[in-house]
Amino acid sequence: MPAEQPPPRGRRLAGLVVVALLLGLTGWSVAALGPPSPLPPDAPADRFSAARAFEHVQRVGARPHVAGSAADADVVTYLVDTLTGLGLDTRVQTAVGARPSGPGAAEMATVRNVVAVLPGSDPAGRLFLVAHHDSVQTGPGASDDGAGVAALLESVRALAQGPRPRNDVVVLFTDAEEACLCGAEAFIASHPLAGQGGVVLNFEARGTGGPPVMFQTSPGNSGLAAVFAGAAPHPVATSFAVEVYRALPNDTDLTPFLDDGRFTGMNTAFVDGAAAYHTPQDTPDRQDPASLQAMGDNALALARALGDRDLATLAGPAAGDATYLPVLGRLVRYPGSLVWPLAAAAAAAVLLLVGVLARRGTSSPGRTAAATGLALLPLAAAPLAVHGLWLLLVAVRPGYRTVLDPWRPGWYRLAAVALVLAVVLAWYGLLRRRVGAAALAAGALVWLAVLGVVLAALAPGGSYLAALPALAGALAGLVRAPGLRPVAVLLAGAVAVVVLAPTVALFLPALGMSGAAAPSVVVTLGALALLPAVELLLADGRRLPAAVPGVAVVAAVACTLAGLSVDRFDPRHPIPSQLAYVLDTDAGRAWWATTEADPGEYTSRYVRGPSQLPAAYPYPGGDDVSSGPAQVAALPAPRVEPVAERLTGGRREITVRVIPQREGVRLLALDLDAGEGTVVAARAEARDVPEAALGGHRLRVTFSAPPADGVELRVTVEGGGPPDLLVVDGSDGLDGLPGFVPRPADVDAAGSHSSDLVLVSATVALG
Repeated sequence: MPAEQPPPRGRRLAGLVVVALLLGLTGWSVAALGPPSPLPPDAPADRFSAARAFEHVQRVGARPHVAGSAADADVVTYLVDTLTGLGLDTRVQTAVGARPSGPGAAEMATVRNVVAVLPGSDPAGRLFLVAHHDSVQTGPGASDDGAGVAALLESVRALAQGPRPRNDVVVLFTDAEEACLCGAEAFIASHPLAGQGGVVLNFEARGTGGPPVMFQTSPGNSGLAAVFAGAAPHPVATSFAVEVYRALPNDTDLTPFLDDGRFTGMNTAFVDGAAAYHTPQDTPDRQDPASLQAMGDNALALARALGDRDLATLAGPAAGDATYLPVLGRLVRYPGSLVWPLAAAAAAAVLLLVGVLARRGTSSPGRTAAATGLALLPLAAAPLAVHGLWLLLVAVRPGYRTVLDPWRPGWYRLAAVALVLAVVLAWYGLLRRRVGAAALAAGALVWLAVLGVVLAALAPGGSYLAALPALAGALAGLVRAPGLRPVAVLLAGAVAVVVLAPTVALFLPALGMSGAAAPSVVVTLGALALLPAVELLLADGRRLPAAVPGVAVVAAVACTLAGLSVDRFDPRHPIPSQLAYVLDTDAGRAWWATTEADPGEYTSRYVRGPSQLPAAYPYPGGDDVSSGPAQVAALPAPRVEPVAERLTGGRREITVRVIPQREGVRLLALDLDAGEGTVVAARAEARDVPEAALGGHRLRVTFSAPPADGVELRVTVEGGGPPDLLVVDGSDGLDGLPGFVPRPADVDAAGSHSSDLVLVSATVALG
């Protein structure tokens, strides 16, 4: 057997240069997403300063301020005083918001929205700058959404320094976003400024840092995308994120605006540092000032741009969506009408490549077909390996069972990428000589082209992720001249890198290490697209040295060990624990309950198995609840006082007032069982319950921030006998309950709306 010959020196040198350039481009693509350095407090008055904005973060995020609480009332006063001091006409809208939450269910809340107006010089529409001022009950909400509030306060201050914008700018700080998006709904339903619609810019946080990502738009976003691309100084956005978000059940305050139909808009949030999301650790000192600077820079620039545009067209949907992606600090975009032509061109180019390879004698169609089938192996194995890495981490450190993302996930993310590279390189090394390098590369491009077509049909804004690398890779594969081959490989690899690397960098924090298998698919696609660059380093027929995938394995192991060393639970970085106390005064029984799928060590002291809560229990409930017996506390259930009852034909109209008997109640859940009757109408605190919740035998209304004197409920039932009403009130804090032992220093409340919730119920027969 002849000895293997090394590749010609020139080819090897060219390969090294190509690989080095692609690695550098990868680093540049990821670094370009990073937020800028924060500006100091003495920055020019017309500029956004993170240091000035941070003073608002400290004030708003000083303590938990759930809707309806005294702490949130203090925040409202602060916002009114601040906006009034900036010269804006500022009012507080007190109303009741209402949203359907499923069949026979609705969520409602008493809200206090802060509404301020900077009048335009010659209005052609209204621009709405929106963030929510309430926090969850378990955390101070310095980032969620103190950062959004602060970004808008500082932006409006800077905006007021210059010429008055053409359009009216409405600053809206909504209430009860965390409970039910009810502040936004109440504004849309009853505030006169909402009547003519407009353009909405909503600002949120799902963590404490990272680049602010414009992740959601209204349908027909091509006009807004053009404004964003031209105005935002830090244009981090991807139309793929828009497609993903549209498919998810998640909502923010932008949702009620878009559901209304009179508004268009864009949603922005930073998502890194998710371990602190909704927890007691969402404090001002964790807020990354660079992320605040980037969010504020974008908010101010977009407010200026949209403030001077003719909003008559932008306030309605454009003819279609744009496709856009971040490339080296800029936003590249093209019209949605090009999605199918590009996907088709990619598929055609790959088919042409397959034919050319057969004609050259490099790879027969059968061999390429076999390689295409074999390319499924890394596409399946790499994500499974990354998920296996997470399961291993959970086994080594059980506290990870209840987290979306570790506190310090950086090393783990690198380990996941290295593990994907190890899988792809090992696959390539094992099959390269048997199947052929050209066939394997072409087989990988086939799947990229297929995925581009599938996404064009199902999620057009994400088709570019596969279509562009497939098209570039196929065109590079058609180049045969040895002197041009490295250049073609470099250009094709560059396309794959600038398209895919930012997506990985954005989606790893968004999905967390617990969901890292999904972005690892994108890493796998990128690694497969870059195989021709690896091939430049090898002679025809030469094996890929086992040391190459071995280095990737070593890197994955080293990064994992570094992550385990760096990321440890402690009082500042605690293990999350979700626990609630449920008391049924009718039965004289109590339970501890949790929504942890696999209860951690602390929570396991209280829960023992599947839920034993009554089937009708409104919150928490469902199949994902575990429970355990608890001592019965001396806590009174809400009192139900009859107000009026009227029988008209076959309809029974009943009005009652449900009054909490405990301090600090933040929600009332009212579950009406009409038996054989049908609930045809309902009102709570003089606001109609959404029609979508009516028409069944049961009605469940969860009312947040109830008035001090309780909630008046009026229901109209057709047919059947007198209904039963299950009333449940909810307060926060488990201290003082019998049998409760405070958490250890390295364990704290999880970022859940039902963490540390105390629920007390009773059933009353009406009529």
